[in-house]
Amino acid sequence: MNNLHYSGVQSGGWNSGVEDPTALEKMFGGLGAIFRPDDIGQFRHQLSTYQDSSLRMIFEYYRDDLTHILGNLDRHTILRELDARKVLSEELLQEYFSRTPMDAATFSNCLLQDIQDMGREGVIGFLECLYALKKNHPHPNLLAVLDEISQTGEDLVQQIFLDEHGDTLTPELREIQEKHKQHLMERTEILAEHKPPGTTLEPQRFLINERYVNLVVVSSDQFRQRPQNELIQSGVKHEECLKETQTGLELISPNRLFSWSHQSQCVPHAVMVSGVPGIGKTTLIQKFVHDWVTGKLYQKFAFVFSFRFRDLNRLGEVGLEEMILQQYPYLESQIGNILQDPERLLFIFDGLDESSHQMDFRSNKLTHPKQRTHFGEIVVSLVRQSLLKGCSVLITSRPTRLASVDTGVFQRLADIMGFQHEDRLIFFKNFFGSEELSDKAFHYVQENDTLYTFCYIPSYCWIVCTVLSMCFKAQPTNTDQLMESLPKTVTQLFVTFVTNILANHNQNTADSHTARELLTSIGWMAEYGVMNHLIVFDDRYLNSFNVRNDKHLFSCFMMESGQPPNVDYTFLHLTLQEFFAALAHFIDYNADRLQKTLNAAESYNDGRAEILLRFLCGLSDSSTRFLLKSHVGELSVQAARDVITWIQHTIPKQSSDHGSLPNAFYYLHESRNKALVSQCIGSNNTDLSGISLSPLDCSVLSSVLQSCTESEEVKLNSCHIPVEGFRKLIPALHSIKRLSLDNNLLTHSSCPHLASGIRNNQTLRTLNLSENNLEGPHFRDLMEALTTSRIEELHLENNLLTNSSCPHLASGIRNNQTLRTLILNKNILEGPHFRDLMEALTTSLIEELHLENSLLTNSSCPHLASGIRNNQTLRTLNLTDNNLEGPHFRDLMEALTTSRIAELLLYNNHLTDSSCPHLASGIRNNQTLRTLNLSWNNLEGPHFRDLMEALTTSRIEGLLISNYCKSGNARRELKKLEELRPELQVVIL
Repeated sequence: MNNLHYSGVQSGGWNSGVEDPTALEKMFGGLGAIFRPDDIGQFRHQLSTYQDSSLRMIFEYYRDDLTHILGNLDRHTILRELDARKVLSEELLQEYFSRTPMDAATFSNCLLQDIQDMGREGVIGFLECLYALKKNHPHPNLLAVLDEISQTGEDLVQQIFLDEHGDTLTPELREIQEKHKQHLMERTEILAEHKPPGTTLEPQRFLINERYVNLVVVSSDQFRQRPQNELIQSGVKHEECLKETQTGLELISPNRLFSWSHQSQCVPHAVMVSGVPGIGKTTLIQKFVHDWVTGKLYQKFAFVFSFRFRDLNRLGEVGLEEMILQQYPYLESQIGNILQDPERLLFIFDGLDESSHQMDFRSNKLTHPKQRTHFGEIVVSLVRQSLLKGCSVLITSRPTRLASVDTGVFQRLADIMGFQHEDRLIFFKNFFGSEELSDKAFHYVQENDTLYTFCYIPSYCWIVCTVLSMCFKAQPTNTDQLMESLPKTVTQLFVTFVTNILANHNQNTADSHTARELLTSIGWMAEYGVMNHLIVFDDRYLNSFNVRNDKHLFSCFMMESGQPPNVDYTFLHLTLQEFFAALAHFIDYNADRLQKTLNAAESYNDGRAEILLRFLCGLSDSSTRFLLKSHVGELSVQAARDVITWIQHTIPKQSSDHGSLPNAFYYLHESRNKALVSQCIGSNNTDLSGISLSPLDCSVLSSVLQSCTESEEVKLNSCHIPVEGFRKLIPALHSIKRLSLDNNLLTHSSCPHLASGIRNNQTLRTLNLSENNLEGPHFRDLMEALTTSRIEELHLENNLLTNSSCPHLASGIRNNQTLRTLILNKNILEGPHFRDLMEALTTSLIEELHLENSLLTNSSCPHLASGIRNNQTLRTLNLTDNNLEGPHFRDLMEALTTSRIAELLLYNNHLTDSSCPHLASGIRNNQTLRTLNLSWNNLEGPHFRDLMEALTTSRIEGLLISNYCKSGNARRELKKLEELRPELQVVIL
């Protein structure tokens, strides 16, 4: 730490030498049970053989990885390990333990700097500690670092040196490399953002190092399981995946893409990077190439060749040499020499999903760079290493394409997860320039879960920022009008985006007519692309759909690439393409065509048209369509009616198709149609059990449910709702009568949110929180809120509640005037505070109390007796699966005589014959008991007759008893009872 000075290390500074073996034995003496001394000893010995300069180089090489690793390890664990191995001095450790808590990044940076300042022994000791921790803390980044050090040995230093400085080249190759780097520098140093629509013909241009925001890249193969729309799937999984990088996924910085892979146990030569449209795959490649050009990473590659599949589509049969020279003609004089050393070459292919060839990565046909064929076989042969064995290949693709690709040939599979929270904030600040405006915009987006969730995608961030900046300019001072004009749904976001572009063009009727024609033609082309997985268009498609690209307006919606006659066009974002596909149906309405689209979109199992459907539903809202009216004229009301009819027919179908039901809520949310919500959902039961719900899903569900006057029952069992998502649901509790949140991994940290939802709630009557883990300090908040709620039935089964929760339970039921059923089964309530709960029972209005399998013993019987003795409302007491046998069972039975209990369940309580007199006394003098369950006890014996005699004079109507009564004296006594009381229903289990 910068303000801390190291002292007391056994040997400080950078020096050479190998550790004394006897010292190793002493050091590992107390760790043999966890790690074999020879494992750590060998690791330490390997580290100690490095020269000072090499060890310093290794430490710096892994600096970013170590920062990430420390940020995700428990800091007390690492500090204790450093203390046990005497790596840090007592003084420095005390500083770390006593200092005001630091954030993860500050802690990591301070500790790493202190380790580096200690020199050789500090670095060796630190890495040794990480090795010792890997068994109980197997973070993949940690395993990758330790693996690479262990597996590569002496070669590691040479590898690092090559990555940083490159290999020796002949003067001719060095000269041509400089020319190549200069060419790539010109192509990569400027990051061009989309032009601000309607304001200028030129895109915004920035130096890439000034504008680039880091993207999260993780080691993953998630694209293998994507049955729904890839944008939606990635969005809802995004936050979950970022959390998983702390334990289950490897975070990969660009300079580690071609470094040791723990999963493949090798240095990869073929890497696949996946990501949804607009998430930054091409920008990542641009930054990667730029960093190579400027010497920041992978100088071991003497030449990097970067291609786009959309450009390669135009090639006929071609050889690898020819393919390279078509893009880099200045290499012709040295191309043969360049290809002589494949290990120095990296080939990058961007956008596999845009390739016109279906590539079979299981084949490898080419062996020579001059062999001519289509480019797909060239790419496959490079990956398969039949061509230029030893070269490296980096390919990017959308997830949808990879679902049909044999990715087993790639030694590293990575997924771009986009922006984290802080990255989004940086993007907003970069976009607006003004901190006041960026804060205002970011705050608004954070409050809108739909917009915020999709801002993990950089291009989506750009669209959101563009729209908000337009709104701020239109209403710079009037806060009320500004808030009203800001988009609330994704459909409104894109309507506002398009409207503001059109506002800069539609100066007269003629402009309005032109805009309508263009939006119609590009809309039909967009729909064709959505339905056929097509995002890149050329002049053939423009001509086929009568799209005119000679207007400025066209360039506001679509981007051009390439040079005539080989020009390609793509929409600014895939979601804009989906929006235009939906809008076309409202501009150029045709009933049959719309119905055909709805039917086709609904039938796709891969979710390709899911966002298109949401836009259609969003445009059915008249207030949303109204924004476009002055720029494109009237939009079809009949199209809106058709979509609403489709929703009315679809919701019941999706209600029966459990997995599709969440989509229905998105349709209703986008439609903003409260009458439709009431009609489709109304007071019907909603069951989403078993479907994982993200915070966005919860926000949408909450919004829809709040539009209902009252929902009879909502079941969200086993939905794995995160705390943030649960917070989103709270406002909807005021419209739900019965809510089930069974088995959602909720902890006591959810209790404050629950408390705010039920406090003074006049609607909620049943709340099921079974199979969670609510034990903890915040459970008190929930019980305090219970006192002012109107809940009648509360399920807290299997919540790991302990005796320490009993005072809070007591407080909650003591002051509640509506609670009638309390289910506390499968908790651990035995203990001194159980008395508090039973005392509160005496003044409560509870009619059913379930304490099944709560580990109650005979010592709880006096407290149970106290609770039921003076209670005038309790009718059902369930004590199944406890262990009440013993002398105090008498107290419970004595209290039964004055209680008003009608149903008593004592199933499997280890009761014996000695309890029969107490049972007999209790039921003989009780005037209300009607059902008694004594199954799975062992009551046979001399006192069993007392119980049977008491039953002959009792008012019990139903008796459940164990099957041992089928023989012997007990059977005779039972038969006598049945003869004396034929109306008594006896069930022998």
